Amino acid sequence: MRKVFLIVGILSLSLSFAACAEQGSAEDAIEAYLQALVSKDVIRAVNKSCLDWEEGAHAEASSFEAVIVRLDGLVCSAVGVNGDQTIVDCEGKIIANYGGEDQDIMLAGRTYLAVQEDGEWKMCGYDTRTGE
Repeated sequence: MRKVFLIVGILSLSLSFAACAEQGSAEDAIEAYLQALVSKDVIRAVNKSCLDWEEGAHAEASSFEAVIVRLDGLVCSAVGVNGDQTIVDCEGKIIANYGGEDQDIMLAGRTYLAVQEDGEWKMCGYDTRTGE
């Protein structure tokens, strides 16, 4: 009987620690979102987005459906905080092939916003403030 209580106690502690662990990072969320876009996985892009950005995610992911697309040199890093949002900048590019011609979509220069929602980090749009 004592062993049962010990095992139950250990399992309870393990589950508590797992529940308290942070689910990824803001950078991971943006990278996962971008990977979903180039994978043409609309559902995953929406799932990696906050509620406020789901419509934007659907539109962005759908825009790549008719082209060959890939990521090159993706590296994202958190650069600041604005209220409950973490500001993330990325390097690298999306290479989209339109009719045999590659077009580079540079990721630098876009500032992504990530928030924690439902216990995990999610893409939540772009920082549209100017001069920052």
